Amino acid sequence: MPEAGEESGSGLTSARWTHVALPSSDLDASIVFYTSMTPLVVVAVREDAAGRSAWLSNEGQWRTPFVLVLVDFVRERGARHPIMTPFAHLGIEVPRRADVDDAAARARAAGCLHWEPQDLPDPVGYVCALTDPDGNVIEISHGQRVFSTVRDLWGPRG
Repeated sequence: MPEAGEESGSGLTSARWTHVALPSSDLDASIVFYTSMTPLVVVAVREDAAGRSAWLSNEGQWRTPFVLVLVDFVRERGARHPIMTPFAHLGIEVPRRADVDDAAARARAAGCLHWEPQDLPDPVGYVCALTDPDGNVIEISHGQRVFSTVRDLWGPRG
């Protein structure tokens, strides 16, 4: 059964949320950060006269893909432009509380832990945050239920 906004076997029939794009001062360092500190994988890397870009997403998430686009513009190469700080952030929900602790331990060892793991009131849950090579904040959460709230609202019943 097709999802809202899609025809069976063809393409898009209505608007859809697809990606967030952020500048990167060092695309290779950003790729290493996101593929080692988060569950994201590289979907595509592109290069043209303006610079390089990388698309990252959850592996195998083809029904509801959402992509983080990182762009390293030639004219700004090496210039940091943190966009998501101090509170603005990208959120990644993980299936186990221990996954938050694991992410925090990796980030602590790498010197990029932004918030220590903590329990916050509903609906936030158990969270920590990391800082990417450009200073952007990435929240790792368990129990926040952002994904399940949307699925419960519009997903199949019974």
